[in-house]
Amino acid sequence: MRIVHSLAFSRARRGSIRAGASAGGGAGRWARATVAVLAASLALPALPAYAAPGIAQFGTPKYPPNFTHFDYADPDAPADGELVFQNYDQPQSYDSLNPFIVRGLAAPDIQNLMFDTLMQRSWDELASEYPLIADDVEVAADGRSATFHINPAARFSNGDAITAAEVKYSLDTLKSPQASPLFASQFAVIKDAVVLDRLTVRFDFGDASRANPLIAGDLPVFSPKWGVQPDGRRLPFDQIATDLPIASGPYLIESRKNDKTIIYYRNPKYWAADLPARRGMYRFRRITFKLYLDQYTKLEAFKAGDDDVDVEYSATQWARKYVGKNFDNGMLAKGMFREGPAQMQGFLINTREPQFQDVRVRHALALAFDYDWMNRMMFYGQYRRLNSYWEDSPFGATGVPSEKELKLLEPFRATLPPEVFGPMVRQPSTLPPNSLRGNLRHARELLAEAGWHFRDGALRDESGTPMRIEIIDDQPGMDRLIVPYTQALQTLGIDAHMRELDSALYQKRLDNFQYDMTTFIYPEVTIPGIELIRRFTSEAAAQVGSENYPGIRSKAVDALVHAAVGATTLDDLEAATHALDRVLINEYYLVPQYYMPHARIGYKTTLGHPNVVPVSYRYEDWVIDYWYRKPPRRTQTASSASSATAVH
Repeated sequence: MRIVHSLAFSRARRGSIRAGASAGGGAGRWARATVAVLAASLALPALPAYAAPGIAQFGTPKYPPNFTHFDYADPDAPADGELVFQNYDQPQSYDSLNPFIVRGLAAPDIQNLMFDTLMQRSWDELASEYPLIADDVEVAADGRSATFHINPAARFSNGDAITAAEVKYSLDTLKSPQASPLFASQFAVIKDAVVLDRLTVRFDFGDASRANPLIAGDLPVFSPKWGVQPDGRRLPFDQIATDLPIASGPYLIESRKNDKTIIYYRNPKYWAADLPARRGMYRFRRITFKLYLDQYTKLEAFKAGDDDVDVEYSATQWARKYVGKNFDNGMLAKGMFREGPAQMQGFLINTREPQFQDVRVRHALALAFDYDWMNRMMFYGQYRRLNSYWEDSPFGATGVPSEKELKLLEPFRATLPPEVFGPMVRQPSTLPPNSLRGNLRHARELLAEAGWHFRDGALRDESGTPMRIEIIDDQPGMDRLIVPYTQALQTLGIDAHMRELDSALYQKRLDNFQYDMTTFIYPEVTIPGIELIRRFTSEAAAQVGSENYPGIRSKAVDALVHAAVGATTLDDLEAATHALDRVLINEYYLVPQYYMPHARIGYKTTLGHPNVVPVSYRYEDWVIDYWYRKPPRRTQTASSASSATAVH
C-alpha cells in the first residue's frame, strides 16, 4: 500500500514526496503540458488587487492580521522534552537527506522539519495562508502575478539571510529536471520568478486562477550553498543526497547512526519561532525516528515503552493488541480523535493493461469486493465504505447532477457511462437482501458482455487468453484484505494472486506503472486544486513518477479537471468536482475500499495535545507539529522534598 502526500491543499506543510525512477526530460514535458491545461482556461474575471499578510483562495482569511496563534495550537504548551516516533510514511529505511529529488528514500519527515515555505497553510480553513518566510503578499488586479515580500529577519540555519534570490533559486531548481517531476507539476502554474529587489520577488502565472498565489506560497525555500563541497565545487542538485541540508525550517540533524534511525534537534536560533503561524508549534526539543520492518514489531516496541506514539491503521491491532501492563498502569493510553474529509483508498486498476480497458471488466472487479463481510469479521465495524473521491466533503457528489454539473457533463454524454447522469452510485453491498453470490453473478454477466467467458477451467477472452491479475503490496498484514478478494476473483475464473514486495521494488514498479492492481491511498484535501492534474489527466498518465496510477486518459476527465482548476467561485469548484467525482466513480478506475472516521493514536500519557483538534490534518503531522511533553508532576511539597533530600 502506498500513500502519496499531496502537494496541494491537504495540510499546512508539505509532506515528503516519492516520485518516479527518472525525472529526465519528461518532467519538463509534463510541466509544459500542465501549463497548457491551465492556460486553456477561459478568460477569468479580473480580481481586485490587494496586499495583505494572509490570503484565502475564496472569501477572506479566518484569522485577522493581528492574530497571535491558530486556534488548534497551544502557545503556552511546554517547549521542552523529546519525542520518539516510529515509521513515518511507511518506509522501512532511508538513504537520502534530499526530499526534493527522485533518487533514494528521503529521511523521515525531513521536508517538514527542515524546510519552511513562503507561507503557512492553516488546518481549519479550506485554503488560506499566513506569513512565514514572506511577511506580505500583493496579488495583481488581473490575478496573473503575486508579489511576496521576504521577512527581513528570515534566516537559514547557517545564519545567511533568506532573500528573493534564494526564493527564485528554489523555484527554478524545483521546476528543473533535477528535481522530482511532482514539484515541476505543482509549480508549473508559475511561469517565472522575478527578483524586484533584495527582499521582494514577483511570481508570474500562466493564468489567473485564484489558487495560484497560494501555490506560490507553498514554495519550500533552500540555500544555493547546499551541496557546495569544501573545494568549492557544486554538486548537481539531483546528486545532493547525504550533504546536511542548510535548513530554513525549525530543526537540524543531530545524528543518523544508520538507515533506520535519525535524530533531529530544534534549532535554538530558529528565527520564526515566535511568529503567529508558529506559536504553539514544534514543541519538542529533540525528535527521534525509528524505522521498523513491520507493523507488529513497531507495536511491540511501543507497548514496551521504547517509543512515545503509535499511529494505528489496523482495526484488528487497535481492537485486540493495545492491551498490557503499561496500559494497565497508566503509562500508555489509546485515543480516537475526530477526522476531517476522508481519503480515497482502493484497489487501483492499471488501465494501461489491455484486459482492464473495458469499463465493464472494471465494474465486475468492483462487484467482487465484499466490504461488508470484511468490516464485520475483520475490522470490528470500525470503518465506513467509500462512495466518493471526496467522502465527507462538500466536493463529493450526492444525489442527481445539478444543472451546473449537467452543463459540464453534457458534451461528453456519448462517451460516458449512462450512470454518470443519474443518482450518485453507491458501492456494491452484500448486506441482505444483497449477497456476494448475487454480486458475482452480476459480475459474470458484465464480463461476458465484455467478451470474457469461462471455459477450459479459466476466464478467457475471445482469443483464449486467460485473465491473470497480480495484486502487489509492500505492507505485511495486507494479505488479510487481499486474499479474500483474490478468492472471490478466482470464483469468477480469474487467475488472481497477491505478491508482497520490499518497499524499494514496490516503489519502482509503482513509479513505472508495472502492476495489474495495488492498494493505494490518495490523501484527503481540504480543497481540490492543482493535484487533480497530476492524479487524473491524460498527460500525467504517460509521465513516469506521476500520480495518475490508473492510467486515466479521458477527454471528459481532462475537461472537468480544467474546470475545477480554473474555477473562480466556490460554487463553480463544487460543480466541477461533483461532475468529476461522478465520472471517476462510474468509470471504476479503482475499487473503493473504506476509510477511518476517527484517528487511532496510542501514546504515552506524559504527552499532551491542544484541546482543539484541527479540521483537516494528517495524524502523524498533528503529533509531530503540535503535541508536547507534559512537565513532570510535583508529588511532594517543597518542604517535604527538602526533607526527603536531607534524609538521603
